Amino acid sequence: MDNFEKHIRDNAGQFDEHKADRAKLWANISAELQKEEPKVIPLWKRPAFRVAASVVLLFGLAGIIFLSSLGVNSNETQYVSKELMDIDMHYQNLVSYQVELVRKNPNLTEEDKVEFLSFMDELDLEYEALREEMGSNLDNEQVLEAIVANYKKRIELIENLLRQINDSKKVDKEYGYTL
Repeated sequence: MDNFEKHIRDNAGQFDEHKADRAKLWANISAELQKEEPKVIPLWKRPAFRVAASVVLLFGLAGIIFLSSLGVNSNETQYVSKELMDIDMHYQNLVSYQVELVRKNPNLTEEDKVEFLSFMDELDLEYEALREEMGSNLDNEQVLEAIVANYKKRIELIENLLRQINDSKKVDKEYGYTL
């Protein structure tokens, strides 16, 4: 036997001094049992919450359907605008190159250059109007075709002018060789 057990046996009377009052304990337990807890109805079981959740769900589904339908149109618009951008870059490079050829051509008078470039500016204004119409999404395919036709008209005019200039050079040179 160790010292701790010996101490407990020697002082057992002191431990019995504080005995639990069983009546008092039972009264506290029965008081706790008799307390009624307030009735709690979970939020999701209330009818108003169910109606509100249904409305939110319907609006959410309608919003998703609406946004998905917009997403399809925006993809088409992005495709068309990418297509327009590609076409625009290609033709713009061709036109700007050929306009520079006209500007630098020594065989044209300044009046001819100004007249020709003013006509090109009118075609640029027509192009801007077509581009604005394309932005408002009115018959994209027809507007796109009109834009391409505008560029082709510009290129054709420049090529015709340059061809006339080159033909006039050839005629002058041929006359110089004739005896």
